[in-house]
Amino acid sequence: MKKRQLLLILLILGTAFWGISYSVTKMAIGDSSPNVFLFYRFVMAVIVLSIVFWKYVKDTNLEAVKTGFLLAVPMFLGIQLQTFALKYTDASQCSFIAGLTVIIVPLLKLALYRTNTPLKIWVAAFTALTGLFIIAIKDKFIINFGDLLTISGAFAFAVYLISVEKHSAGKNLLYSIVPMFSFCALFTFCLALADSQAVWFPENNTFWMGAVYCALFSTAFMYTVSNISQRYLSAERVAVIYLFEPVFGAIGAFFILGENLSWRLLLGGALIFSATIISEVKGRKQKVLGSVESETEI
Repeated sequence: MKKRQLLLILLILGTAFWGISYSVTKMAIGDSSPNVFLFYRFVMAVIVLSIVFWKYVKDTNLEAVKTGFLLAVPMFLGIQLQTFALKYTDASQCSFIAGLTVIIVPLLKLALYRTNTPLKIWVAAFTALTGLFIIAIKDKFIINFGDLLTISGAFAFAVYLISVEKHSAGKNLLYSIVPMFSFCALFTFCLALADSQAVWFPENNTFWMGAVYCALFSTAFMYTVSNISQRYLSAERVAVIYLFEPVFGAIGAFFILGENLSWRLLLGGALIFSATIISEVKGRKQKVLGSVESETEI
C-alpha cells in the first residue's frame, strides 16, 4: 500500500474519532468547566506523545518550539471555540458547521497569497454557505450563538491547516508536535485559573472517560496523522477529508446523545458535503496533469 493511501485511510479513521468526540465532549463536560476539560485533554496528549515520539522530543530545539507555538495558537483557538460551542448547540449541528473549514481554506489562500481560485471553489463556497444558512438560521433569522462560535473555530482550523502546509514544506513537524500541544495545555491552564467556578477534580467518571478519549484519539492520534499527512497532501485535500467528520458526528450524536436528525440538519449537511465533492472534482486536463506528476514522483 502506498504511503499516501495509508495516510488517507488513517485520516478517515481519525475523522471518525473526531466526529464522535463532539458527542463525547458534550456529554463529558456537562456542567463542568470546558477549560479544565481541555487542560486535561492536552496534558494527557502531551504525555502520550512524549512517550511515542521520545526520539524527537529529546532532540527538540528552539526552532521546533517556535514552530510549535505558531501552530498551537490557531489550533487552540479552533478547539477552544468549538468546545465552548457545544454548550449552546447540538453536537451534530456543530460537527456539520465545522466542516466549512474545507471551503475557508482555499478562500483564505486566495486572500493571503492571491492565488487563482477556480470557479468550482466559488460554486462549492456558495453551496456550503447555503447549507450553513439552512442549518444555522432559525426562526426570525436568528443564528445560534454556538453556531457563531463554531464558524469562528472553522476559520481558526483553516489557518492551522494552511500553517501546517507552510511549515511542513521545509521541516519535519514531528519535532514540533509535543511543543505544540504543550502550549495548548498552557493556554487552557491559564484560562482555567481565571475561571472562578472551575472544579479541578470532577467526581464525574464521564468527564474523565471523555478526557481520555479525546486526548488519545481526537487529539494525539488525529493531529499527529494530520501533521504527517501534510508533507504529502495539500491543506485543501486534508480539509476535504475532514468533511467525513460531520457524517460521523451526526451518527455519534444520534446514538450517543439521542439527538434528532432534523430536515434542516440533513438538507444543510448534504449541501455542505456536496460542496466538498464539488471542490475536489478535477477536470479532464487536471487529471492528465495529475497522473503525469504522480508518475514523475520519487
